[in-house]
Amino acid sequence: MKVIPLKSGVMFKQVFSQVDIFNRFVEDILDIKFQADEIHTEYEYPEPIGFVRSTYDLFANDKDQRIIVEIQHIKEDDFFDRFLYYHLISLVEQAGGYREYEFQQTVYTIVILTSTPRDGSVNFSCAVSDMNPVNEFGETLEIYPHRLLFLCPRQVNSKTPKKIKKWLKFIEDSLDGEMDVAHYPESIWKKIMTRIKKRDIDPAILAEIKDEAAWEKAKQRFEEEGKKAKNLENAKKMMEKGIDLALVSEITNISPEELQTI
Repeated sequence: MKVIPLKSGVMFKQVFSQVDIFNRFVEDILDIKFQADEIHTEYEYPEPIGFVRSTYDLFANDKDQRIIVEIQHIKEDDFFDRFLYYHLISLVEQAGGYREYEFQQTVYTIVILTSTPRDGSVNFSCAVSDMNPVNEFGETLEIYPHRLLFLCPRQVNSKTPKKIKKWLKFIEDSLDGEMDVAHYPESIWKKIMTRIKKRDIDPAILAEIKDEAAWEKAKQRFEEEGKKAKNLENAKKMMEKGIDLALVSEITNISPEELQTI
């Protein structure tokens, strides 16, 4: 089946804003009970928190828990810092209106990165950050249940937790635009595949997806051009200091032929 890859933020939000799909995803990924009645896309808190108005791809509450899901195709320089900020803002927002320092809901932030960065900074399929302190005896004090979870479908391995693995493998399978229906007999997978089937996508949604893909491609090109310009600048400085051309080429990843033209 030809499908729209789930690296598209537009498509991912279309699919995972369905209540039953979102709830099932969250329960499997976080291993918790979760039942939201409504899933918000592009959600913002009514009042800004801090100096930046944060917008969440997918946002949902049940009585006791607050879930945020973010889909990212390209890892940008501020990747880890930005999503820690998003996570913390969703904690701080709860305490803003109360006299006491009290969190009414546990906050879980799930970040999905659909590419594998060349710098090797994401060499895992699943990484969890929690806020529990560890005492001098090596004991974890179960005080703060909040969690920030990073997922990378392209890095699934034998250590990936079983429930998480099935979702990551499904997402990863979609990334080349083709999926074998026979591999996914369960009803939840069939429902998702019906929604991402290419020929059944609304033309307006397809236009959004194309715009998004074009922007991601342009952004990647700008980043690569910026890195090359920086390398050229460093190469010039090294050559001015008399450093051997072969060594400059090795450090900056610029060919000796190109360096000869500087």
